[in-house]
Amino acid sequence: MSNGRKVRWLNIIDEYSRECIASIPKRKWSHIQIIEILADLFITKGTPSYIRSDNGSEFTAIKLREWLSEVNVATAYIEPGSPWENGYCESFNSKMRDEFLNVEIFDTMFEVEILTRRWIHVYNTIRPHSSLGYRPPAPQTIAA
Repeated sequence: MSNGRKVRWLNIIDEYSRECIASIPKRKWSHIQIIEILADLFITKGTPSYIRSDNGSEFTAIKLREWLSEVNVATAYIEPGSPWENGYCESFNSKMRDEFLNVEIFDTMFEVEILTRRWIHVYNTIRPHSSLGYRPPAPQTIAA
């Protein structure tokens, strides 16, 4: 942000469709917030077989791992320093950095949230993806 404060994005990518199903900016994330976001996504998108993530404290918290176990979702943590084990998300993060974060200056969290939603809409519905035959991951939402 223009005031030097950090913003952290929770990006959730569907590995099959390459759709970004969530990109939520916050100053700080806790395991409780992650559980709330995942619970909402499981209700609206369905419960996945597993979740692949890094080893950040918000993802390795005992309560989060217990909750995922209770809802029968396996965890696939990537090894520290091995971003290639999470290639789809790392590719998304690289594109987000190059096409969005490096070209914007944010003054408020409200602005961060609005511009993030706008960029994700373009990413999912308009932007061509070479791995998908140069089609967007969610073209059906263009008509909506």
